[in-house]
Amino acid sequence: MTTTTNTSAISTHKNTQQPSHTLFVCKTCASVWQDGKRVGESGGQKLLKKLQELAQDWHLKDGFPIQEVECMSACSHSCVVAFAGSGKLTYMFGDLPVDDSAAAILECASKYYDKSDGFLPWSERPEPLKKGILARIPSLS
Repeated sequence: MTTTTNTSAISTHKNTQQPSHTLFVCKTCASVWQDGKRVGESGGQKLLKKLQELAQDWHLKDGFPIQEVECMSACSHSCVVAFAGSGKLTYMFGDLPVDDSAAAILECASKYYDKSDGFLPWSERPEPLKKGILARIPSLS
């Protein structure tokens, strides 16, 4: 009995896919509330817009998506963002100024992307992210 193998279904390429990454941005941060309802645009929404605008020209715009989050439960430290990557540490940063931190966030995200384990030494972080660290969560791997 002769068996044949369909070689067109066999991949000869190595898996070179980069780990997936996400930049989470809390859109509820720095909200003004009146009668149980948010009034106007929150600081988180403003920061999200600035990040999205800057990311149009960011070299990682296709490999590091920006995802809005309703709340990251760090309300006393708004505005809050987090970097996550598969097999990497996850970082959460807070107390970020709406007007002056978007470029620093993308710069730090680029450094995070380049690190195989995601470790971001304090000395390598842009100034707004040096003092705003809220958490460094171990990877699942």
